[in-house]
Amino acid sequence: MERGLTGSYVPSIAGGVQCQAFIPSALPPQPPLQLENKLQSRVNQAMLALGRLDAISTLLPDARLFLYSYVRKEAVMSSQIEGTQSSLSDLMLYEMEGLPGVPMDDVQEVSCYVSALELGVQRIREGHPITFRLLTEIHRALMTSGRGISKGPGEFRKNQVWIGGHRADEATFVPTPANELANCWAALERFLNDVPEATDPLIKAALAHVQFETIHPFMDGNGRLGRLLIPLILVAANVLSQPLLYLSVFFKKHRQVYYERLQQVRLKGDWESWLLFFVDAITETATQAVSMAQQLNNLRIEHRALVTDLGRMASSAQQVLNVLFEYPVVNINTLVKHGSITAATAGKVMDKLSQPELSLVRELTGNKRNRVFAYSAYIDILNQD
Repeated sequence: MERGLTGSYVPSIAGGVQCQAFIPSALPPQPPLQLENKLQSRVNQAMLALGRLDAISTLLPDARLFLYSYVRKEAVMSSQIEGTQSSLSDLMLYEMEGLPGVPMDDVQEVSCYVSALELGVQRIREGHPITFRLLTEIHRALMTSGRGISKGPGEFRKNQVWIGGHRADEATFVPTPANELANCWAALERFLNDVPEATDPLIKAALAHVQFETIHPFMDGNGRLGRLLIPLILVAANVLSQPLLYLSVFFKKHRQVYYERLQQVRLKGDWESWLLFFVDAITETATQAVSMAQQLNNLRIEHRALVTDLGRMASSAQQVLNVLFEYPVVNINTLVKHGSITAATAGKVMDKLSQPELSLVRELTGNKRNRVFAYSAYIDILNQD
């Protein structure tokens, strides 16, 4: 449904150039959303997929281990959208205090994303609503190192920005002026907290994501924080017990359509087309996450069975596998610390597991000392799109 412009343009100046900035109307949309048969059917499919995803946290032997790695995959993908080159292995090397194969700023940004998500979920579980205070605290965590440290961590921007184009008057989009950010966020905050009326959590997440990206309240990190907002809303509403839904892969794969749908909302008020795109993203992403969890669980069962044939080394190999499922990139020190085995035993087990007849792990450095190993099959599953 096309409602027309969903806000108003006001004169502004960015980079010394006069331009027209956009102030969005408050949510929910007016006239109200039209959830006709096709859209309602796809919303229902998305909710079913979310239900299956939430069940994973109770069906897996140790959902914490899956969450650990899956959060890191999302951090990598979300940061790659913003231009970083860090891979999942780079992040895990960095967390192990190794040297990643990309600039340190890149991997620090990804690591901060993990911290920001974990902080947001912790605060919600402590009973905090999604407010300005929570948002700025998460943003501060997101921007505490790497290139973001000079971009006003935890502070709304104080100047006009633009998106696309080398000049503001030729930009693809010019977000809300800085002097209107407080009012726009206050309106969005009321919507997020069901004032004056409640909104279905899935619909709320979809609408709030667009509104946040349109307001663009920070100097940097808006894309990552806008994507983080989606699982946080669903966790706060108890739709998901764990933050296992991340749409960065889908948004990256369909980047052009994603940006077009956002603009159609702003210029034409076509919220329904955005919702169709969003709920399809939910369904596909949740279904893939369930499949990934099942594959990892099957891998664990298969590899546990394999190492039972290692004779006297079997018990230590099981200890090593336990560590690898939490830290798929490890050195000997990591295995000693978390596996309750000696360095000599850890080295022997890794030598055995890297032999061609097993090939469960791969040594990354080529060194005889300070070796680093990757649990290749596990990382390959995580890297699936």
